[in-house]
Amino acid sequence: MPPLHWTTILQTLPLVLAGPLLRHVTPDAVTVWVALKQPCDVDLTVYETDQGGEQIGQAIFHGQRQTIALGQHLHIAAVTARSTQGSSLESDRLYAYDLRFKASDTGLFLPAEAEAVAEFSPTISYFAHQKPTFALPPSRLEHLRLVHGSCRKAHGDGQDAMVIIDQLIAAQARSPQHRPHQLFLTGDQIYADDIARPLLWLASGLGDALLGWEEPLPIGSQNAIQYRPPQDLPPGQRADVATYEAGFTGGLRHKREKVTSHAFSLGEYCSLYLLMWSPVCWQIPLPQGEEMGGDRDTCRQWDEEVQTLRQLAHTLWQVRRALANVPTYTIFDDHEVSDDWNLNQAWCLRVLGKPLGRRTVQNALLSYAVFQAWGNTPWQFEPGQSGAQLLTTAAAWSASQGRDAQAAEAIAQYLGMPPTEPETGLPVFVKDQGQDQSQVIWRLQRHVDALNWHYTVHSHHHDVIVLDTRMWRGYPDDGAIAPPMLLCPSAFEQQLTLPLQQSHPQSRLTVVIAPTNVFQLKVIDWYHQWQLRRRQVFTADVGDAWNINMKALASLLLTLFQQRRQVVVLSGDIHYGAAVRLTYQPHDPAQPPSVLVQLTASSFKNEELLTHLIHTRLKSWLLPESVRTWLGWNTPQDMVELPSRPWHRLLPAATTTSRPAAQSESSKAPTDRLPPADWVCTLEWLPRQPAQAPAFALERSPQPGPSRPSWWRSLNPWTARWFQEGKDVVGRNNVAVVSIQTNATEPETIVQDLYWLAPWQPSQLVSSRFTGPLTPQQTPAATHRGQTPSETH
Repeated sequence: MPPLHWTTILQTLPLVLAGPLLRHVTPDAVTVWVALKQPCDVDLTVYETDQGGEQIGQAIFHGQRQTIALGQHLHIAAVTARSTQGSSLESDRLYAYDLRFKASDTGLFLPAEAEAVAEFSPTISYFAHQKPTFALPPSRLEHLRLVHGSCRKAHGDGQDAMVIIDQLIAAQARSPQHRPHQLFLTGDQIYADDIARPLLWLASGLGDALLGWEEPLPIGSQNAIQYRPPQDLPPGQRADVATYEAGFTGGLRHKREKVTSHAFSLGEYCSLYLLMWSPVCWQIPLPQGEEMGGDRDTCRQWDEEVQTLRQLAHTLWQVRRALANVPTYTIFDDHEVSDDWNLNQAWCLRVLGKPLGRRTVQNALLSYAVFQAWGNTPWQFEPGQSGAQLLTTAAAWSASQGRDAQAAEAIAQYLGMPPTEPETGLPVFVKDQGQDQSQVIWRLQRHVDALNWHYTVHSHHHDVIVLDTRMWRGYPDDGAIAPPMLLCPSAFEQQLTLPLQQSHPQSRLTVVIAPTNVFQLKVIDWYHQWQLRRRQVFTADVGDAWNINMKALASLLLTLFQQRRQVVVLSGDIHYGAAVRLTYQPHDPAQPPSVLVQLTASSFKNEELLTHLIHTRLKSWLLPESVRTWLGWNTPQDMVELPSRPWHRLLPAATTTSRPAAQSESSKAPTDRLPPADWVCTLEWLPRQPAQAPAFALERSPQPGPSRPSWWRSLNPWTARWFQEGKDVVGRNNVAVVSIQTNATEPETIVQDLYWLAPWQPSQLVSSRFTGPLTPQQTPAATHRGQTPSETH
């Protein structure tokens, strides 16, 4: 097709390219993020409201921030408003906010929006005054509403479940006690490795236009580098470059199609965020397959991807409105960078030892810092802090068109990138010794001024601890592909022990955000163990779940239960939604038991045939989830899973032999005798209740497309409701709402409502409920001296 005139296209776009996104909110400060196409001073004002949010009251908070120039036409700001009168925001009240933009060159205030066609509606409010609104966590814990989800691939199967968040807010927009209070995006906000070709075509051209220059990408070895711009690496033709020049593993083992359109440049990464959060840039027309050339199948696949992307863009205005009206907190998983990011030592050596691999990871982290982390922890980006230095340095590097090597090195240090060995170009690892002196743990070295990606959100009745399980991994000294500790020993101290000790004194609920699951389906564990024995760890992300490294899992549980009796873990990553409950009982019967409930919500948009299968009764019939039991020890911290086969009850009492170390290749306990354990924990899957229709419907249904007639769906057993009502998981695109049930006669219960679209009635929204008591209903089998767990049942 003829080349686009990007300068002309940029002139047609409004000032605001993405946002506003409401980010970190406390009683004393409100942070709002926005992306603009020209430099501005951004003014943020927060207002009181009356009459259920309908009427704007007096201004109470104010803040101002100048945008940073990530490119000639890409200017970002996360502005924080505070009180000038010493007042604070209160629970059970609605507040509104407004942004004003003053041109940096003229000092004149600019209109935020250009006139837009209906498909790209700029509406960001649920009220006639057109200002976004929000509410702090309520004064009563039982009114708290936490929303979470993960994994949003633009061309993934199914409709975008993130639009459901918009309807959740709309249904209760006037009720500060019942509307969503906090939104947690627990990973894979973008897919930078597995990109549809039309999307990369758009992101690559848009990225270069926004930056105002083409990034010279370093390709080759350390001593023989050639520089090529992104446009020299067309969509659909990047598999070899991604796999061999950058070292990425997502395309290994017959998965080449996953990296044929991998992002590399900073402009591409930034554009992906703009395109996933806002409908504005989707006004740029996408070409048809025949315009791009290629054979018939290639053109047909291109056109199918274009249609899928248009369906995503069709409802993006709802995603934009939702993100403007609820405090939003995020953390990365792997796809914000690339599949398998930092999975094990082998990945780190393979990717971070190659110039293009290292540059791509740095671009991914820089875009994450500006688009996500800035709003998560705005205090790290205040003047004089490492984040502010990063922003200044990033602007200087962009102004040099990527040629300022000193600025690039400084960016790497602020992002926590490991230095490289001068002779080999390989990343530097350092020892991170924990309590277990018998095991050597390595982690990637990081600069003392590096930003922290983990953080804690404090509220009156609950605290949320958000973990960084990618950049603080502990790598065992027993092989490059050995499953890692998702947190090295020093990270346990920084990310869990200290935040738990510093929690709000009135906090009644502790929530931990773990992007990858602590526990997963039994069949997935079997598959991971099988792949580990075959040394095919990159095929199925072997090492990303906590329970593949039993020492790390034991450390996690002990760290949590030493200070809490009730813990809720929110996870994503796995492309299904579910709930499990773990009961922990110390050996000492005088010590009370503890409970951990893991709530999983995934994916926003990436359902697959496999998730469809485990969603149904077929999974419940063939692979039901049984109760699982582990024995654990405190010194050194370790745990072993007991066999669940019936003949286990015939094993003799464990009294004599020394405890075998938990093996990375098998979490199953051997059948010989085990010594007395310090604790035992029992895991059960919480069944999902039958799907129910919520009190609201989707405001805008997906774009119409080919569908089967209703009579065909009623006769098709695959789409029949009775078959779709599986017991364990929701395997359709979903979003979760978490709440607490409390009353005087019943134990405190955690509730997760998963919202998804029913296949038996297209476009009908339904919800499945999972419930689990947060207090032990029945003491699990404690392992006493000279007694196996089976004997105590």
